[in-house]
Amino acid sequence: MTSQTSSFTPGSLEGSAESQPAPSSTAASTPISPAASGPAISARGLTLTLGSSAAPVDILKGIDLDIQHGEVVALLGPSGSGKSSLMAVLSGLERASGGSLQVAGQDFADLDEDGLAQARRGRIGIVLQAFHLLPTMTATENVATPMELAGSENANQRAKAELEAVGLGHRTDHYPTQLSGGEQQRVAIARAIAPRPDLIFADEPTGNLDVTTGEEIVDLLFARRAETGATLLIITHDRALAERCERVLTMADGKIASDRSGENQ
Repeated sequence: MTSQTSSFTPGSLEGSAESQPAPSSTAASTPISPAASGPAISARGLTLTLGSSAAPVDILKGIDLDIQHGEVVALLGPSGSGKSSLMAVLSGLERASGGSLQVAGQDFADLDEDGLAQARRGRIGIVLQAFHLLPTMTATENVATPMELAGSENANQRAKAELEAVGLGHRTDHYPTQLSGGEQQRVAIARAIAPRPDLIFADEPTGNLDVTTGEEIVDLLFARRAETGATLLIITHDRALAERCERVLTMADGKIASDRSGENQ
């Protein structure tokens, strides 16, 4: 297997105007019917190898995984276990090195980087620990940008409505530097959910927040997901957060070591 260099950068996220091509007339953002597409995510023998051909590093080592539509799943594991890399591959931010991968009705294994960007658009929302808001855009513009790139109508109106839903109706014209960490993460959640994606990925969404703010953000994320019915995959070190999920996966050494129900279900 030929190794590859990671293509995951902050600019890879939906919402980065600098990294995305102009909107097209394709139906890439049209929601997929669950009945027509099978599981929300289906992976078989999924691998990821990074580094040079002379010194390859196996990150993911044959992942088999099905996640159903509407499931809320936590992914636990120590640093270096491969959980963030798995999220990057499942969300289309990183190309797998091998195996098969169906996500939201799309065959991700056969898509190049441009194809993955098109497939993500409107189907996948992503929330990261470091927020990744564009500093030169207001809260409204940060939320509206991915919808505008997808060719959605009334993007600004929808962005303001989502900001209102996450408690930031009074901060729509503020820039990221004028917002607290918790407020920036609320904007990031609004950006991920406003296009009404089939799937939401959250990688350590409370990692940069204090305990109280983190709990508020988790409550908000779960509430907004419940309203939209999207599938949610949360990567976390927080076992209490993981147990709130319907299903808890634990990774070790690039493999899924366990798969069980959350204790607080």
